[in-house]
Parts: sequence; structure tokens; C-alpha cells
Amino acid sequence: MRPPTGLDRPGVGGRTRRSGCERPGCAAGVVGAVRQHLGMTAAHATDYTWFEQRYPVLGEAYCLTQVEGIGAEELLRRFDAPAGREVTGLDAVIAAWETFDDGEDEEAEALFDLDEDRLLVAVTELDGWALAIEPYGYLGSLHDVIPRLAEGTRLVSHFRNANAVDHFNWWEHGSCRLQFEPLFADQRHGSDADAPGIVGLLAACGFQPDGGRHPLHTEAAFALAERLTDVRLGPERLEAATFRLGYAPRP
Repeated sequence: MRPPTGLDRPGVGGRTRRSGCERPGCAAGVVGAVRQHLGMTAAHATDYTWFEQRYPVLGEAYCLTQVEGIGAEELLRRFDAPAGREVTGLDAVIAAWETFDDGEDEEAEALFDLDEDRLLVAVTELDGWALAIEPYGYLGSLHDVIPRLAEGTRLVSHFRNANAVDHFNWWEHGSCRLQFEPLFADQRHGSDADAPGIVGLLAACGFQPDGGRHPLHTEAAFALAERLTDVRLGPERLEAATFRLGYAPRP
């Protein structure tokens, strides 16, 4: 049985919560940051149509979290996840998740009591960022988990579940700069939600910041993450990456 998709989590299944996302930022810094990200890459939603085609399981439900300047092992520690084995490639991560989901993961059984409610998290490092992928997970999207993951640095995460509930988060040093549901890009929160240039940035990624519905809103989330991190993802790169598996407690 697949784990719950997060609909029962506060701030995950329904409308966006405002708590934790209203801290004001320096106006000059906000404008400069947004302009910088407009010019970092030319990533667009159409650059990421491969994701659902190549990884249909993740296309149904996933959470992807990137944290700047820390290692993969440190990110697992911040997830409070005991580390398991290494695997090569995202296909191997999905296979490991399916084994874990079926209750047949012998390594997990050796690390903790399988009666504990845990989610599989796979971590790697790309271009100075630690990256975590959660098949059918959502921890990197939760406002009671993100501050711990982003402590002292920057975090970008995006999430979608099997019911098309989705979230995008950009945090820096304990403050939420931007949070919204990719399907509803006109309903934004955070210190940069209405910053000059943010509408142009979202539109350049393929979102409809005026309230329209774009069929590639999940792909646009990948494009925005690339513009904010300058880390380009592709199937070849993800299949070449070495991932460390971990098992994080469900809050």
C-alpha cells in the first residue's frame, strides 16, 4: 500500500497557510535577487516534459528538495533519517522505494522497527546543492520541517501528490521568500510574493501568474527551481548520480 499523499497534513492538502511566510525582506535585496534569477538560466516548463514521461511513478507523486552548501549526509541528518545503502540512478531509487513500500526492504528492517511510520528519502549532491527526492513523499514541502532543512542556508522545494495538490517553496535563512501552489500561481505568499520582477520570472518559467491554468504547471516548478538554484536536471544526470537512501520519520 502506498503511503498517504499528504492530504491530511496541515497546509498540504488545502489552501496555502500564511504562517511563517510573512517576514518582510529588504526591498533592494528582493528586487536584485529576482532580477538575478531572471537571467541565470532560460529554463522553461517545456524543458522538463521528460520528467513524467521518463519517471511515471514520480509523475504521479513526488517531493524534490534542494539545499545549498551542505552535503547529502547532512541533509539526511536534517531529515532525522538513518542512512542506508547507496544506489546509482533515479530508477534504482524508485525500485528501492517500491521494495520499501511493499514491506520487503531488509535493510530498513535492520535499521528500525518497521512498525515505525517512515518515508524513504534519497539524497545526492549536484553543483553545490544537496538534493533529496521523495517518491510519494512530501516532507520537504512541510512548513514545520522546512526551517530545519534550510537552517543557515537556502532551500528550494516542490511537491505534487496523486490528487494534483502541489506546492513550491523558496526559503532563505529561516524566512519564506516565496510559496505558492503551481496550479494557482496567482495566489502567492512570502516576502517576495509581490516583488518587482516576480510575475515576469514566473511567466518566463511557464506559469500563469495572472490566474490562468497551465497544463505544464509541474514542469514549470522544475524550471523555476533551476532558475533559483542554477542546477539543471535531466534524466542522464539523474541516472549517473549516486544516491544515499534514508528513512525519515513521518511527522
